[in-house]
Amino acid sequence: MWFRRDLRLDDNPAWAQATSSHEQVVALFVLDRRLVDSAGPFRRRQLFANLIALDDELRARSDGSLCVRWGDPAVVVPEVIDAVGASALYLNADVSPFATARDHKVMAAIERMTPEHRAPEHRATGRVTARVSHGTLVHPPGSVLTRAKGVSKVFTPFWRTWADTPLEPWPTPGGASVLALGGDPLPVPDAPPPMAPGASAALERLERFATRADAYAIERDLPATAGTSELSADLKFGTVSPRTALDVVGHGSPGRDAWCRQLAWRDWYAHLLVVHPQLVTEPMADKYRDIAWADDPSGFEAWRAGRTGYPLVDAGMRQLAETGWMHNRVRMVTASFLVKDLLIDWRLGERHFRHLLVDADTPQNVGNWQWSAGTGPDAAPYHRIMNPVTQSQRFDADGGYIRCWVPELAGLSAQAIHAPWRAPPLEVAAAGVSLGDSYPLPIVDHSEARKRFMTVFRPSPDA
Repeated sequence: MWFRRDLRLDDNPAWAQATSSHEQVVALFVLDRRLVDSAGPFRRRQLFANLIALDDELRARSDGSLCVRWGDPAVVVPEVIDAVGASALYLNADVSPFATARDHKVMAAIERMTPEHRAPEHRATGRVTARVSHGTLVHPPGSVLTRAKGVSKVFTPFWRTWADTPLEPWPTPGGASVLALGGDPLPVPDAPPPMAPGASAALERLERFATRADAYAIERDLPATAGTSELSADLKFGTVSPRTALDVVGHGSPGRDAWCRQLAWRDWYAHLLVVHPQLVTEPMADKYRDIAWADDPSGFEAWRAGRTGYPLVDAGMRQLAETGWMHNRVRMVTASFLVKDLLIDWRLGERHFRHLLVDADTPQNVGNWQWSAGTGPDAAPYHRIMNPVTQSQRFDADGGYIRCWVPELAGLSAQAIHAPWRAPPLEVAAAGVSLGDSYPLPIVDHSEARKRFMTVFRPSPDA
């Protein structure tokens, strides 16, 4: 069993199929240096901690352990197969272009493992069978289609079909013993991970959220409130199954229905990326391929550092830099600001988020950035430009979120904290704020930036 984004033993179709079809199973995880090096510190720590937790769970349930190997999966996976004389490889599919290309190389290497190319003691085993499941999504790609047998480019029709699509049956785990195969040492995080690792901790988070899910539709947009599920990293690493999450949260209230709808968005972006892998780097619509993006390194750096002069934007970027996570509403505001206020290419923002986020998941990150930029499938219309001040006033009315992440503004009133440059100078000074010094003035005028963006993005009459 080759674990990747499915670091759990329960409700895991590939693991269940492996353990029910064989008497012995090797639990393998390959640490690909390309992925480890591209991950930011938060995701790397969470991954390493989750691997340790999975190893602990395997040891608790059997006499075996997790076999961790560093290297290229196209080399390591066949090596391990040959070392133990395995007759089959089990895995849960991934959908990103990188993962798809990697898996094709692994499958090609396995195809070349004819009996005469195997170790002498294992030649009688014959060819290796690869069995691929889809344990990272509620519904597998290709199962939620339009009447024309394609993936809808509009979310609402996809959602309706998704909600009516019956779950494919997953196999029941078996009693196979887990081999304790030698490997490289388990990697140790260089600091505590952002959240308690492993499947048991993920399930605890899920069950806690289920007790407050009824309020999700109202509270999910309030960054100072624990209103989201905070399960995105668990779904990214697969320490909890999305189908388990769907079952535990359930339906029956607007809040629960709204959260289940988010699982459908997650599936939709993944299904789309299978059909349109170019979305990682290219807009869906041709009319947005030649946008004249601004060359603004100083603006991009101010955005990254949380020094734009717009408190809600700065709070979100600082939360990301310090924790590897950002509240969803604030993700939308910060993305809109980069693209529509600064006119900076969405791909730069997407890469920055993907590097730092503990929950960075290529289809979700790309899909949401293209939605914010107005360039993707069923995207926010190009003229929908989030005002960072009114968003702040509406969703962080008393300024609690801003005070947490932009402490230099903590002394300002709830009225002044959203746009300190508009507040009476005496009030700003009394709060210990020196605009342009202790806190920056806005790096761009939102109303003027909005006009610029509309001019650049407005489609031509014959578009």
